[in-house]
Amino acid sequence: MNLQKIFTKRFKEARQAQKLTQEKLGLAIGLDEFVASTRINRYEKGHHQPDLPTLMRIAEVLNVPPAYFLADDDLAVIILTHTQQHHINQD
Repeated sequence: MNLQKIFTKRFKEARQAQKLTQEKLGLAIGLDEFVASTRINRYEKGHHQPDLPTLMRIAEVLNVPPAYFLADDDLAVIILTHTQQHHINQD
C-alpha cells in the first residue's frame, strides 16, 4: 500500500471512530463552515494533503498522534494501543 492510500485510510478510520462528520471535523479544526466538509472530503479522498499545522490539529481532535496517519497496519495498532493506555493512565 502506498503512503497516500495509508493516509486516506487512517484519516477516515480515525474520523469515523470519533463519530464525527466531515463537516464537524472541519469545524473542530478551525476551518470556515463554507469549506469544512469539502476540505475534509478532499483529504480523505487523497485529492489534497493537509499541511503540518493542520495535520497536528486533526490529530489532536481525533485523539491520535500524527504518526498514526502514516503507519502501516501493524504499527497503527501499536500506536493506538499505546495512545489509549496513555490516556487511561492520565485519567
